[in-house]
Amino acid sequence: MAIVVYVLCMLTSALCAVLLLREHRRSGMPLLFWSGLSFVCWAANNLLVFADLVLFPTFELALFRTTAAFVAVAFQLYGLVWDAS
Repeated sequence: MAIVVYVLCMLTSALCAVLLLREHRRSGMPLLFWSGLSFVCWAANNLLVFADLVLFPTFELALFRTTAAFVAVAFQLYGLVWDAS
């Protein structure tokens, strides 16, 4: 059951990224771009969670997962604070 949840979370994040970046191409709003990049990183983070816990349980991928999450939050924070005004 956990595998299904990991995959669905990754697919949902990827779908959000595609929709946000597609809308950014149409409208040109910078916040959509930064949010889309953030969701790309969240999808990568979810992929790394799946790889860490299911595919390669003997390897420790926590550093890569944390890095992906940090970059996702940094993109979103930049878009909200500096680029949304």
